[in-house]
Amino acid sequence: MSASLVVVKPGPLSLIQDAGRPGLASIGVGRSGAADRGAYALANQLVGNAAGVAAIECTFGGLAVRAQGTIRVAITGASCPATVDGDSVELDKPIDLQDGQTLTLRTPTSGLRSYLAVRGGLDVPAVLGSRSTDTLAGLGPAVLRRGDTLSVGAQTHGDSAGTPAQTAEPAGDVLTLRAMLGPRDDWFVTPTDLGVGDWVVSPRSNRVGLRLDRPAPVAKDSAAPEHHGAAAEQPPVLRRKDSRELPSEGVVLGAVQVPPSGQPVLFLADHPVTGGYPVIAVVLDDDIDLAAQARPGQRLRFRLEPSS
Repeated sequence: MSASLVVVKPGPLSLIQDAGRPGLASIGVGRSGAADRGAYALANQLVGNAAGVAAIECTFGGLAVRAQGTIRVAITGASCPATVDGDSVELDKPIDLQDGQTLTLRTPTSGLRSYLAVRGGLDVPAVLGSRSTDTLAGLGPAVLRRGDTLSVGAQTHGDSAGTPAQTAEPAGDVLTLRAMLGPRDDWFVTPTDLGVGDWVVSPRSNRVGLRLDRPAPVAKDSAAPEHHGAAAEQPPVLRRKDSRELPSEGVVLGAVQVPPSGQPVLFLADHPVTGGYPVIAVVLDDDIDLAAQARPGQRLRFRLEPSS
């Protein structure tokens, strides 16, 4: 009998993800795939899988799976306490689950998304060449539910571990993302205001994108006479100088789109392939994995890089 994982608890959101569906934007299909690509690649590397094998992406912990058969797994990404039958296990290392044992991922202490790879990969049906769940397009496997049984495949390419893949450092209190202005920064009165002050990750964020708000105003010290009755300090808003309608155009991973509200959306793995609002900047590809680990309520800053 082949090995499998049974979902005991799915947590808030657990999905099957792989390297995505590249090259299909011309027919309106986005790439999707793991949001934190480095953590996903490391998890597969630790268990000896070939690149691109399907794994579980778990958002904000809460996942519990039971082994049917002996299974080697690895957990990477967000710093979430993990246990096997109640005993703590380490992240970023191979773990051998014996038949009947239950692996549980707790709420992360930092970061948002964890990756659970299984030696051999998860053998679920592919859609358009990928086993990724695209939450915007509704393609790929369904969101994991209690009682789901996930068959383990047999594809491997070598021994576990080896040279670790590059992964994003856990986000601190304030996350800094590098970005380059354009292509539509000329639609804004002061596009560099994107890099002034902090933004806050909205609870309405998801795999499509991070929705960003300005932090609540902080009143000046009212105890000081010179500040009595002073207005609250507030970072600048993004104001458009061009009120024309923008025809839909292609958008890429990391694009920072600004709707009429002036509150930017930083596009992540499940972003649409086109958009109708101006893109003020694009986050550097090397910082996308950091953005994928940003939690609601976390502060974020953009560091604007000179164009090459």
